[in-house]
Formats: sequence, structure tokens, C-alpha cells
Amino acid sequence: MKNKDSATPGERIAVGGTVLACLGVAAFSLTFPATHWALSGFGPWSSVTLRAVLAAAVAGAFLLAGRAPVPDRAHWPGLAVVACGVVLGYPLLTTLALRTTDTSHAAVVVGALPLCTAALGALRTGARPSRTFWAAAVAGAAVVVGFSVGESGGTPTAGDGYLFVALLVCAAGYVEGGRLAALLPGWQVVGWALIGALPLTLPAAVVAVAVEPVRLTGESVGGLVWVALVSQFLGLLVWYRGMAAVGVARASQLQLAQPVLTLVWSAALLGESLGAATWPAAVAVLVCVAVTQRSGAGARRAGRAAAGHTPVEATAGSRGRPVHSPE
Repeated sequence: MKNKDSATPGERIAVGGTVLACLGVAAFSLTFPATHWALSGFGPWSSVTLRAVLAAAVAGAFLLAGRAPVPDRAHWPGLAVVACGVVLGYPLLTTLALRTTDTSHAAVVVGALPLCTAALGALRTGARPSRTFWAAAVAGAAVVVGFSVGESGGTPTAGDGYLFVALLVCAAGYVEGGRLAALLPGWQVVGWALIGALPLTLPAAVVAVAVEPVRLTGESVGGLVWVALVSQFLGLLVWYRGMAAVGVARASQLQLAQPVLTLVWSAALLGESLGAATWPAAVAVLVCVAVTQRSGAGARRAGRAAAGHTPVEATAGSRGRPVHSPE
């Protein structure tokens, strides 16, 4: 049995990468509880726009420190899609949903995000996943829809509507991010998307704070700081570095724990009672996600070769960074 001192450099890198990837998953699993806290003192528009502005300030500091070059003009339309999907669309829609939906319920629904991303990624890259892949994706979507309808008494709620649309717009942002991440490091894609959204998010934040009531408490400020600095940007840094060290396959398996962790935080930190269908639905969704990841591996490789760029579930070009966050 090897001791710590006899471990090879590659083994130490793998261990360190696994730790970083786990930290990233743990950080993102707190996004919904932190959003719930932020909403205790900020309106939905205030929390979303302030989140984006604060994250852009941190991202700008990192871009300056790293002397990251300004992306070519040809990249900005793609960055706009990433901004609309990841910086604005997903945070806003999930925040609106969490005003009326429990975080545990949202965690199960959003657990299907990798399914949406994989499906859109396959279509975008021209890959041809197996029938098993599509069967698992459809089954996962059916579980989510069935869970939502069952939890709401037979009719989907407005919160479910927000969550379903959030899945689509976020997956679209991830897919476009996949195209860009073959050309830029993943953290720079997110950073420049945040910076590019500033002309919209900064004035929107000023208006939102002036219109919506604001109640500064430790809970609301702490929640806002978490989603702004950790969920939106800093958490991505450890996730990217971890993914680069251990590879997509291993990191993706770690990511499967995120919805489960969110359910734990929902019960432990928010005192939410989990319905009888919550855990079975969460596990069923995770199984479907795992099947799509495994059965779609060959198709992703074919898609990369055919399209000349990396699909959304794969690494970000030769740098080995992921093209999406597990948030």
C-alpha cells in the first residue's frame, strides 16, 4: 500500500483535483438555499441583478490579474448567448420560481439540467447518441414532469413553469459556452459574459434596488454574497481546476451528488420537510443522467471529430476545462 510520500506527481494531482471538484459541487449545491436567504431581504430583480454586478466585479479583477485578452469580435455574439442563458436567464427564472417553490422541489427539477444540456449539445455538434441515451433522457424528463405535476396536485404551478424554461435557456447557454470553450478557457468565457452583461445588469440593479424593498440582514446579505461570489464565479474556478486535473468522466460522477446535497441543505438549513416522492424522484433523475453520460460518450467523441469543437459535456479544448458549471 502506498503512503503519501510515495505517491507519484500524477496521483497527487488527481487527489488534489478530486478535492477541488468536490468543493465546486458542494459550493453549487448551496445555490438554492442561498437564493432563498437572499430573497428574505431583496426582491427577485434586485437579487439577480446585484448578483450579476458583484460577480462581474470579481470576474473583472481576475481577468485583469490574469491579463486575459479581450475576446475577438466574432466571439461576442456567442458570449451574449452565454450571458442571456447563464448570467441572466437561469438566475432570474430560478429566483422567481423559489419565491413560491421549495428549494427541495427545485433541486429535483433542475437535476434534469444535464439531460437538457446533453440533448441540445448532441444536436448542436451533430453527434448521434445511442437509443439508450435518448431513452434515458426522455425517461428523466418524464420523471421530472411527473414529479412536478404530482407535487402540485395535478397542475404544474407557475414556479414549475419558471424552472422548465430555466432548464432550456441555461442548457442553450451551456451549449454555446461549449463552442466558445474550445477557443477560450472556461473561466474566461464566464468572466467575459459577466462583463458583457454589465451595461444591462448595472442600470437594472440601480432601478431594482430603488423600486423593490430592501431589508439588510445577515441572512439576506450572506445569501446574496454567496450566489454572487461563489455560485456565479469563484465556485467555477475550483470546479474548472478540478475538472482539468481529474477529467470530465470522474468529475461528472461527482456532480451527480449535487441535487442530493441540495436536498440535504434544504432540510438541514431551511427546515423544509421533504415529500415522500422527493428522494425517489431525485434518485431516478440521477440514474437517468448517469446513463446518458455513459451511453453518450462515443457520440460525443464522434461529434467532436465531426464538428471540430468540444460539446458541452466534454472538456474545454486542450486546456481540459469544463464548459459548464454544475450550478
